[in-house]
Amino acid sequence: MVPSFDQVAESISHADTPAEAVGIVYGDVGSLSLRCTVTGHLAKNEYVQIHHEICGYVLGQVDDIQRKTDLSIERAQQMSKGHDIEIEEKVIAVVSIIGFRDDRDLLQVPHTPFRAGEAVYRATEDLICEIIGLNKDERKGAYLGMLSGHNVPILVDINSLVQRHVSILAKTGGGKSYAAGVLIEEFMKHDVTTVIIDPHGEYTSMKTPAEHSDSMKRFDVSPKSYRGKIMEYSPDTKVNPDARPLRFTLKNLDAREIIGLTNLKSVRANLLSLRRALDILKSGGKDYDLADIIAILDSEDDPSNSSLINELEYLKEVEIFAREGTKIDDLISKGGTSIMNLKGAAPDIQELIVNRLATALFELRKLDKIPPLMLVMEEAHNFCPQQGTAASSKILRTIASEGRKFGLGLLVLSQRAAKIDKNVLSQCNTQIILKLTNPNDLKAVVASVEGLTSGMTDEIQRLPIGVALVVGGNITSPLFVEVRPRESEHGGQSIKVIEG
Repeated sequence: MVPSFDQVAESISHADTPAEAVGIVYGDVGSLSLRCTVTGHLAKNEYVQIHHEICGYVLGQVDDIQRKTDLSIERAQQMSKGHDIEIEEKVIAVVSIIGFRDDRDLLQVPHTPFRAGEAVYRATEDLICEIIGLNKDERKGAYLGMLSGHNVPILVDINSLVQRHVSILAKTGGGKSYAAGVLIEEFMKHDVTTVIIDPHGEYTSMKTPAEHSDSMKRFDVSPKSYRGKIMEYSPDTKVNPDARPLRFTLKNLDAREIIGLTNLKSVRANLLSLRRALDILKSGGKDYDLADIIAILDSEDDPSNSSLINELEYLKEVEIFAREGTKIDDLISKGGTSIMNLKGAAPDIQELIVNRLATALFELRKLDKIPPLMLVMEEAHNFCPQQGTAASSKILRTIASEGRKFGLGLLVLSQRAAKIDKNVLSQCNTQIILKLTNPNDLKAVVASVEGLTSGMTDEIQRLPIGVALVVGGNITSPLFVEVRPRESEHGGQSIKVIEG
């Protein structure tokens, strides 16, 4: 249950003067930023409101805060010797203006500067919700957590998430998979058809309820199992015994595509032999598998086929191809969540599976043969890298650029933003960014996210575990959000959720 806004926001009219003044506007004043002397408790990234003579109360955010003093080096040295030195100090905040809502409910910024001497107030939660455009409808909102420093629930519009692409980015151990689990829980609550590419088997734990924690009370969540919503598939059911087998057929692959699955360097030399074998099998009108292809090549007793046979034997041992593949009707269930547990599969086989699966989902969505869905790509930098190519690169670029118009959304997750194909990352309209410290990853984020201030970029490097910068969907300006506790068990590295 998501806490209601009536529970967390006081009924304060925006026309009335807010109760708590925290500063006074001073110096040269603009319409997009201003400085104020701090007279109350105020912290970086907090929301404030300032009265504008034309626009009424306008929402701003503290971009930076400094304590200025008259303490010189010489006087500091005297203090170190035990002298009693008086220090005059002033705390000064830099405020970036977010804006106000006009009579059409559009977010606007003032066109004339604020007045020096205006009081700066701590923003009421009503005004924060109104200006930022937070979703108050629990039926449509994905409950991510609380606005950092406030008891304001952050609900991202489900339709915005599904109809547009999403990225979740964080350094290793930064809480990326944990935040993804929160979002997937919300997908399941709202019956969003979801397919998860899970290279390490992290998401099968969602079948198990989480242990109760003290922070759950504040966020108003309870332990919950999603077993009834989840179907698990794997190419290796020996490693993942609780999963159903994931298999593909060969009938839609031509000779060049099959060779593309191998490590053969001499494609042309093997193409003719493989085409001949496929023609023989297809003329029989029956389903066939790799063993049938190998038998025909072996019967030719041609030494030049040995390399091709060895590569096909490797694919055969992986057991992802069979006469009868996994039926798409079994794999995709409307309103259900399908986990493709690839734990135990070699990287090249994982690429092959993602390529085949993503291609099938895209083509079937174009024909409206499966319901609209979200494709979750964990470790996305491995499947659509910026440098080089993977077997799945082309189809994921296609889904990123064209999937939305066919009802196929994409959620990409990575600890290396700079290593994801920029053509994929730039198509993500909603971003959930946790702690990042690598300079190249930060540059990739800045290039792909609109509305980031320099202060926010610096803050990303210092984010505590459990806090994310969220932008996009129905959220018109970047927000720092304390990610709510998971209801289901987290299968990745354990993290500590921020407790208020």
